[in-house]
Amino acid sequence: MLTRLREGTPDAAREGRADAEIADAVGARVRVEALAHSYAEVRAIERIDLEAGPGEIVGIVGPSGCGKTTLLELVAGLRTAEEGTIFVGGRSEEAERLGRCAYMPQRDLLLPWLSALDNAALALRVAGVPRREARARAGKHFERLGLAGFESTRPDELSGGMRQRVAFLRTLMAGRPVLLLDEPFASLDAITRAEMQSWLAGVLSPDRHTVLLVTHDVEEALYLSDRVLVLSARPARVADRIEVESPRAADRAAAVTSPEFASLRERALRSLAEGAR
Repeated sequence: MLTRLREGTPDAAREGRADAEIADAVGARVRVEALAHSYAEVRAIERIDLEAGPGEIVGIVGPSGCGKTTLLELVAGLRTAEEGTIFVGGRSEEAERLGRCAYMPQRDLLLPWLSALDNAALALRVAGVPRREARARAGKHFERLGLAGFESTRPDELSGGMRQRVAFLRTLMAGRPVLLLDEPFASLDAITRAEMQSWLAGVLSPDRHTVLLVTHDVEEALYLSDRVLVLSARPARVADRIEVESPRAADRAAAVTSPEFASLRERALRSLAEGAR
């Protein structure tokens, strides 16, 4: 799309090469069919269907407690679904899905005794990559992600936005084709959150990782996603599916204040209100 961040420019080409260095895997198709799940007597999810093609970003919004995080955990293979089927890259086995998905939880979970660089390289270290090589591979991306000069800094000395960038780089370095992002910017103030949304739009190449993005922020979902699923209150059902024609525009401020965006936002908020009844 012409409005995607710097698409077709030399900067985009350089960023595409950087993305290729982060992970060899290209996006994998995610398909969820008639998914349902309960906790004891509480029905959390009721017959959800979802599909994300390779390289697509699907936003998921809904009321608190409606099962959004549970949905990500089920897709990742961290929980076993009671009903329905989940396919990631054509495979439904939980172990196979675990190997294809990288999950970024709501909290950054950076290890306080490790530097920013060692935290970013943690996924590689867990995969058995030697420390020196892991640090070198993660360190190549610090400048592009706005972290240059902070390689040796401990998490408690980083701003909230920088901590999220380190956590996101750690997720990318896992090299999985599917990224599951659970409220990645929920803890940030409004200004930093808007900055991080613009930053994430530039990092997520439109033809690589497949992304499921859970958020309470309708504007965030509409700006970053190709498609937004609006979930109802528990038990979660799909109340609306909203196609976004031009996500991740280079000028975020102009995009979110346009009449077209305002119309989509109004539709999403109306669907949320109706689904909460």
